[in-house]
Amino acid sequence: MEAEKEDEEDASPEEFVAFGSATEHTHFITCVPQLSFSSGDKLLVHAKPSAAWWWAEVRGVIGYVPASYLRQDTAEEEDTSIEDPWQDEEYFGSYGTLKLHLEMLSDRSRTETYRQVVLRNSASLKNKAVMDLGCGTGIISLFCAQLAQPSVVYAVEASSMAEYTKQLVKQNGCEEVVTVLQGRAEELELPEQVDVLVSEWMGNCLLFEFMVESVLLARDRWLRDGGVMWPSAAALTLVPCRADRYYAEKMSFWERPYGLDFTPLQPLAQQEFFTKPKFSHHLEPEDCLAVSCDVICLDMHTLQVSDLEEMKGEFHFCMEKSGIFHGFTAWFTVQFESLEMGGATVKLNTGPDSEPTHWKQTLFMLDRPVSVNVGDILSGTVTLHRNPVWRRHMTVALHWNINNSKSDADSCQVGTKSFPMWR
Repeated sequence: MEAEKEDEEDASPEEFVAFGSATEHTHFITCVPQLSFSSGDKLLVHAKPSAAWWWAEVRGVIGYVPASYLRQDTAEEEDTSIEDPWQDEEYFGSYGTLKLHLEMLSDRSRTETYRQVVLRNSASLKNKAVMDLGCGTGIISLFCAQLAQPSVVYAVEASSMAEYTKQLVKQNGCEEVVTVLQGRAEELELPEQVDVLVSEWMGNCLLFEFMVESVLLARDRWLRDGGVMWPSAAALTLVPCRADRYYAEKMSFWERPYGLDFTPLQPLAQQEFFTKPKFSHHLEPEDCLAVSCDVICLDMHTLQVSDLEEMKGEFHFCMEKSGIFHGFTAWFTVQFESLEMGGATVKLNTGPDSEPTHWKQTLFMLDRPVSVNVGDILSGTVTLHRNPVWRRHMTVALHWNINNSKSDADSCQVGTKSFPMWR
């Protein structure tokens, strides 16, 4: 054990190359030194205290850097990133087991919404060709076969779950309608174009994991002119919020645990807990400080793959409550247009005022909380940057300013922070 410890202490710094510029997305950490660098810079990484932040050196200056902007400077690593930028083995492997499928099928709001979409459009689905992309266990395909009379449903699944999906289709007597195809959308071959392309592609913050790209590629190749996308539209929603309990658990805890002063650990706690978004956050409606607003809206019929590289939205909130502004919470809504002219649109809302879903909401904590008053104006931008190498990952950048309504002079607080979102 001692020999291993000595080797660890004497380990040489590893050389990495930046594939993004941190000068555009800095101010990640306000209480510890941070480095600025540009794409192509070579950095020496001395330590990796967390998955999101590393201690590195560039041009003789040492400080923290976001790990999501670096890749190792070796031929082997380059080859790996080129061969599998989608991390397919890991991604599809996770859908080859029952854990995620149990979570999704147990999400009644999600699953019942898709069933209602099929049920309300059952007459119009008669004799239509349907593609269910990323079908998983085939639940949506089975809804189509049992509740409507489509001519065929192509149930497409890239993971090994497809073999079980075939069994489930047969077990439920739908094999004459549902054809299960195993493979990626990019490699898909169908005997015909389809009238409806349905998929449950949404991830945290709407786009995370970017399954939506596969949906768009399948749309461009296999959806006939005038065909329908389900979902047909999507929106990312944002709201400024309180997060008293989470802040107390992760930050205030260190003030006087067991009567001792542990405040020197608070900068480390901020770095460890607040530099990444908190998935599966449950936002209480009373913790919203203002009325939420949609910051990014997608039309699934016109959205292009190239649009996914960077998406930017603006927000403007008038504070309705005085209190502590801890951060922003995000969620999404998707809409399913009717196949009938003038038919009702079905919506799935994952926000705090709707029936809970397995996505819940996503919390982005500020480095330090800010006191706000009724009437204060909070405005700014949110940008979703797709990772240029690891294609299922992204960074969410928030820029904001707060104008104090109770100050006689022009009082404005400005903030900016970026959050890497990794699988």
